[in-house]
Amino acid sequence: MPLPRYTLRQLEAFSTVAETLTFTEAGNRLGLTPSAVSQLVAELEGAVGFRLFDRSTRKVALTSAGKEFLQAAELVLRHLRLAEAAAVDLRKGSTGLVRIAAPMVIAGAILPRIIKSHAEAFPDVTVRIRDASVESMTEMVSTGEVDLAMGPDRNSGAAATHVNLFESPWVLWCAPTHALAGKTLLRWQDLRGEALVAAGRDHERATMQARGNAPDGEGITPADIVDNISTALGIAASGLAATLSPAYVSLWAERFGLIMRHIEEPRVTRQVCLYLPTHRTISAAARGFASYIAQQYGVGEALAHYGS
Repeated sequence: MPLPRYTLRQLEAFSTVAETLTFTEAGNRLGLTPSAVSQLVAELEGAVGFRLFDRSTRKVALTSAGKEFLQAAELVLRHLRLAEAAAVDLRKGSTGLVRIAAPMVIAGAILPRIIKSHAEAFPDVTVRIRDASVESMTEMVSTGEVDLAMGPDRNSGAAATHVNLFESPWVLWCAPTHALAGKTLLRWQDLRGEALVAAGRDHERATMQARGNAPDGEGITPADIVDNISTALGIAASGLAATLSPAYVSLWAERFGLIMRHIEEPRVTRQVCLYLPTHRTISAAARGFASYIAQQYGVGEALAHYGS
């Protein structure tokens, strides 16, 4: 069945005349002349094939067919207004689904707090966290598997851009009974010969970079490498080894009863970034959530020109 040839403007004119029973008042509401409203109604009558109003010099009244058709016309207009309201919400980013990738600690300890406060301001935006390794999160952004990613600084290539959110120093986590627990401040050379466990190749690389200029034999080499930071923290809690990680893992580390010790000479930091696609347009909801994250860390202006 082909679509009808009448327009939404004609339906709006019909509905308004049906409510006011005067072309003059209907014109005032619609910002049209009475003759323009009358013309729209006449065009609609021609399209539907029956009269909608009985007209006289003194009054306008709906015909019986007009009364029945009015219900359908108002239903169409009601759905149109709902569609427009939905479009406004989408443009403003106040509704929609946002997918964000993050590695374990950020996904479990940092993002949930941000998502909760964002939901209070934008209750119709749903944010879903996708667990990701540090190595895979930027690729997930570039391929469209997720809208955004939040995690340690990585070479994202040309397919993703990033905004620096905050820095976190690399620290030592150890059990209270560990020999290093008694030192309030450590130097990297204090870690030579200590049993250390690293979480993932990313942590191993950062540890090596921390002493990249050290003379031969003075580098820091982990005795073991595990896949997950929770495993490294558990090993440290047992006293079998200490572990190195950025300070932002404190929420998890403290649950294991671990003690944090800062390391100086040199002070090594981890940059945490927000990643966005370079060659793909994200939804208003995703952009709004990205701006919200950036604002939480005082770098909202860094997104001002994204996508422009």
